[in-house]
Amino acid sequence: MNDNQLLRYSRHILLPQIDYVGQEKLTKSHALIVGAGGLGAPVALYLAASGVGELTICDFDNVDLTNLQRQVIHTTASVGLNKALSAQHTIQQINPDVIVRTVQKKSTEAEMQTLAEKADVVIDCSDNFATRYALNRICYRLKKPLVSGAAVRFEGQVTVFDFRSPKSPCYHCLFPDAGEDQELRCADNGVFSPLVGMIGTTQAAEALKLLMGIGETLQGRLLLLDALAMEWRTIKLARDPKCTVCS
Repeated sequence: MNDNQLLRYSRHILLPQIDYVGQEKLTKSHALIVGAGGLGAPVALYLAASGVGELTICDFDNVDLTNLQRQVIHTTASVGLNKALSAQHTIQQINPDVIVRTVQKKSTEAEMQTLAEKADVVIDCSDNFATRYALNRICYRLKKPLVSGAAVRFEGQVTVFDFRSPKSPCYHCLFPDAGEDQELRCADNGVFSPLVGMIGTTQAAEALKLLMGIGETLQGRLLLLDALAMEWRTIKLARDPKCTVCS
């Protein structure tokens, strides 16, 4: 790190759990963020501000006026732009040291796997089960850590599937794919603006810890948030011995 980076990240370096060594790991890390909406916005902002050296951001959608209530990485001037590109523009203003690559189209599972192969951590900020199941399969095959989050209405959840550990459950263990349409979309059900920030920043924290190898992650635990009651709950997760993906 150069002198400017040492100053920029000095508050991290002061933390004994991070120190120079941990910050150096971040600057040499690569994170794949799938989705640049409500969850992807805080994830991308905090990973960039924290000094993760390279980010790949995937989103085929364009910024809409209705997104601005919660997708804080985008501005009014971004309306009509691709979300990944808009996120890249914002990040370049926050931390020009971060390399940001964008994927502005729908990717096949094979294309997504190629992207995941180059990343140290994958953060699932998508809003549909098809993408979540695909990322789960990919990360299991590649033995990559996957940080999973979801939020709708006043309820959110976040967990970590760290496939570097043989004990880790997978997303399919938690929500078996029955081939049914179970989607709860913000466009149809609404979403409380701060909720996505709370879940997204939690995802960012888990990703940073994974990249630095510090603390305890949410592997084996599902964190649930009821923002209306402001109540967090934790549920223990275990591998499903009959899971068709990881068992």
